[in-house]
Amino acid sequence: MNTIMSDRVRKLVSATLIQPWTWPIITAPKVQLSSLSSEPVIASKKPFKVELVGGKRYSWCTCGHSKKQPFCDGTHKTKAQGLMPLRFIPEKDSKVWLCGCKYTANPPYCDGTHKQEFIQSALLPENTDS
Repeated sequence: MNTIMSDRVRKLVSATLIQPWTWPIITAPKVQLSSLSSEPVIASKKPFKVELVGGKRYSWCTCGHSKKQPFCDGTHKTKAQGLMPLRFIPEKDSKVWLCGCKYTANPPYCDGTHKQEFIQSALLPENTDS
């Protein structure tokens, strides 16, 4: 199949494919998509000992920003939008250790991960109201 191109179209295609730098370059401004972290911050280097009531619904903070550790206060909505609290209902009344470092493999319960060097050497966030 033969295609006939006009000189005008041929020059346009040639200039676009062979010498794209001859055209004015327009670039979009650089945009940072999000400054919010989807990784948790370490709220504590130790677990929280809490008494849970069986049948009651709890929301464990997964982001580490809550001022009501180890439970969620909604701060993730502004500081860590990619993270949501872990909601759970214990079957019976119990005293448990809930994770404070937020890196447990058995959330919301502590599994000892806080003893690892990357947790122990980490800087804790400053307590600010912002």
